[in-house]
Amino acid sequence: MKPRAVNVLERYDLEVLRTWRVRGAILCETDKGLFILKEYNGSAEKLLMQDAFLTFIRKQGFLQAEEFLKNEDGELLSRDVEGCGYIVKTYVEGRECSPVGVREVLSDGCAVMRTLAKLHKASFDFKEVYGAKPGQTSLLLKEFEKHNRELKKVQRFLKEKGQKSDFEHFLQQNYDIFLEQALTVTKQLKEEEVENGNVILCHGDFQYHNALFSEGNVWLMNFERCVWDDRTRDIYHFVRKMSEKNDWLPEMGKALLNAYEKELALTPVDGRQLYYRFSYPEKFWKIVNYYYNRGKAFIPDKNREKLEVLLEQEEKRNTFVENVIVKRFLV
Repeated sequence: MKPRAVNVLERYDLEVLRTWRVRGAILCETDKGLFILKEYNGSAEKLLMQDAFLTFIRKQGFLQAEEFLKNEDGELLSRDVEGCGYIVKTYVEGRECSPVGVREVLSDGCAVMRTLAKLHKASFDFKEVYGAKPGQTSLLLKEFEKHNRELKKVQRFLKEKGQKSDFEHFLQQNYDIFLEQALTVTKQLKEEEVENGNVILCHGDFQYHNALFSEGNVWLMNFERCVWDDRTRDIYHFVRKMSEKNDWLPEMGKALLNAYEKELALTPVDGRQLYYRFSYPEKFWKIVNYYYNRGKAFIPDKNREKLEVLLEQEEKRNTFVENVIVKRFLV
């Protein structure tokens, strides 16, 4: 973030005591508490929707989420002299949810899942209040079909490319098994016509680093990727990430889902949604997408490492799906 971005803070009713850089943003200690200054490149419409949503869930009694601060003109977005847009949000001083270690995950992860369920409960009526109409088409099917088109495009690119790097050779060698898996899962989803379950405004990027522990509470941050989707999107993202970090331990997955259900029950439709989400090779798509959309003159060694880990964990992931999802929901 550009150093001059802090000048944007002059447009807010704050006395800034000190600032320091954090991941992709600037933290600000002020006379009114902690705030975070972040660059914003999204649409004004989405920003207004986020603010309306965060205001709505607070009125429903969910207070453990960030809030936007408006500038002196009553606007959510402030621009610097170069025209770059910035937002200012409340922030809490705390630690991130621990992603590794069975004991830590069972403590932190389960607390986060209970908080997620409370967020979802507070979110259910926002769609009607906001007047949103997400539609009846399967959102998951649309997402998978988009991913599949991208996977096929990159496969053609690799086949036509002449001189290949070691990573590209390795990727091509393992491509067919994952592409076939993606196409098979998508075909099954389409044939079964799995319906949308509880479509809400999901967090969209529900990861362990967006949950902070402070003063005995779990605070949820960074709603910039919020999206209309089935609530299982948030559940899946968090459980998948925690499971990948811990070698897909079935006991951990069961505990995380149990924690969510202590606050909010999951339905058979939710079970089908989770089954297809966990069965689709999303991690492979992420690796391919990252590779294709970055400069290919230098391909980091980490790309191959991620693919190697994915291959090593594939059998454990399948076991996880069987023991945690299939048996639980009788899919």
